[in-house]
Amino acid sequence: MSASPLGFALLLDGLKAAGEDTRLRLLALIGEGELTVSELTEILGQSQPRISRHLKLLAEAGLVERFREASWVFYRRAVDAPGAALTDALLELMAPDDEVLLRDRERLEAVRAARAAHAQAYFRAHAHEWDAIRRLHAPEAQVEAAIRQALAGGRIGSLLDLGTGTGRILELFAGEMERGVGIDLSAEMLAVARANLDRAGVRNATVRQGDIYSLALPRDAFDVVIVHQVLHFLEDAPRAIKEAARVLRPGGRLLVVDFDPHDLEFLREQHAHRRLGFAPEIMESWLAQAGLVPQSHRLLAPKDHGTSGEGRLTVSLWLARDPRIVRAEAQHNKEVA
Repeated sequence: MSASPLGFALLLDGLKAAGEDTRLRLLALIGEGELTVSELTEILGQSQPRISRHLKLLAEAGLVERFREASWVFYRRAVDAPGAALTDALLELMAPDDEVLLRDRERLEAVRAARAAHAQAYFRAHAHEWDAIRRLHAPEAQVEAAIRQALAGGRIGSLLDLGTGTGRILELFAGEMERGVGIDLSAEMLAVARANLDRAGVRNATVRQGDIYSLALPRDAFDVVIVHQVLHFLEDAPRAIKEAARVLRPGGRLLVVDFDPHDLEFLREQHAHRRLGFAPEIMESWLAQAGLVPQSHRLLAPKDHGTSGEGRLTVSLWLARDPRIVRAEAQHNKEVA
């Protein structure tokens, strides 16, 4: 990850903030993944006010980033802040076998284990809801292969997963993206996602709570945005697509994965589906209204489609692109000619 050099004042402030025993340990821990104040308090065995003061200094120096999720406050290593370059350099210089850091990491793993147990308990309590729907459409492996194929051949530098759920999309592309961000409204599902990403060893992705209609993200921030099995839950799907398009970089790609139109009314009654699938012409009109150019549309037939199409779900994948780079290139070619 490339980063701009820091000015003298910022560099000095960052070194002062990191140059203390507890704060350097905090920086090392946060470098391993997002953590709450209470988790850091438990790991380091210090009072919450003391840990909060140290975190405040690190955040003010731009070495870590703070964000709120319902009643919880999380800290993560700086990515977009000016101090990100210094954070990266300090973490790179830390010896992985240092005795102090090893002890902290052992306590971190215990905290992660507790987090995973809580998340899995929630997942088990709700797993039947996902399983009931999965049985109605193509196997997940086939859907994931289609998602990868849709995005093959293009750069996946920064990826945004809207409605990240269990974090599976971030895990799927962890080896190809530089950084990933998952957004979900449910704090419980974010706990599941964090546990899954921890278990898979994914360190280049973060998840956070957010509103799909009003993302706390800058314009032109992501190369790829994926909206996987989310739109059918929403009251205003076109608005969500426009917001996804807003954060796409010029030439960026939006992939929408959802259902073809169907008549399974029980999904609306029992599983909170607002829309029973989307017709291709409707989706393409929404993409165009958001300023995107549809690129492809693919259908995945449901399981056992050879016997009867009734009571089954067909998965649709729509790929669209932000046309701004294409327009700029066309104008350049015209001027040259």
